[in-house]
Amino acid sequence: MSRVLYVRVSTGDQSVEAQRHALGGTFDREFQDVGVSGAIRAEDRPGFSELLRYIREGDTLVIYSIDRLGRDALDVQAMVRRLLDMGVTLDVRGLGAIGRGVGELIVAVLAQMADMERQRIVERCESGRAVARASLEATGKTHRGKASLGRPVSADAAEVAAWRKANGASIRDTGLQFGISKATVARYCAA
Repeated sequence: MSRVLYVRVSTGDQSVEAQRHALGGTFDREFQDVGVSGAIRAEDRPGFSELLRYIREGDTLVIYSIDRLGRDALDVQAMVRRLLDMGVTLDVRGLGAIGRGVGELIVAVLAQMADMERQRIVERCESGRAVARASLEATGKTHRGKASLGRPVSADAAEVAAWRKANGASIRDTGLQFGISKATVARYCAA
């Protein structure tokens, strides 16, 4: 019987350390998904998919909160039922072990709240983009003072590509020359 930890964060600049710290204890195995949205079905995430291949009857899966399993209420409920059917105990911080009946009801309510929050996040992002577009159109700058909606321009793409070609430089060296990432150099030179 293994104690298994699953942690997930939506963006690469977030850290799973806060979840690990809050859950404490020792675990036999740990699975994580970093930079993976909760909108992606749990079984389609690399870390969770690996977890499903590992976990066995009698194991305990420990998670920080229900929304770490996902932000789609139906997917979360189906995954919880699948885990329970496999004989896995689901231990959620602050709730304890989830079982049949009342435990599934609590999961359903929490999963619906996670789904609702995901919809609110989408609405807030779209609202912010609409304000930025309107401000950009009216003033030439977004409401936050940026010159575009996308990522800021690090360097002139044509200048970067021309310098690289003229000097026969590698992507790495070109990035160092202009103070930009290798990915940005590759994107500028491919254009």
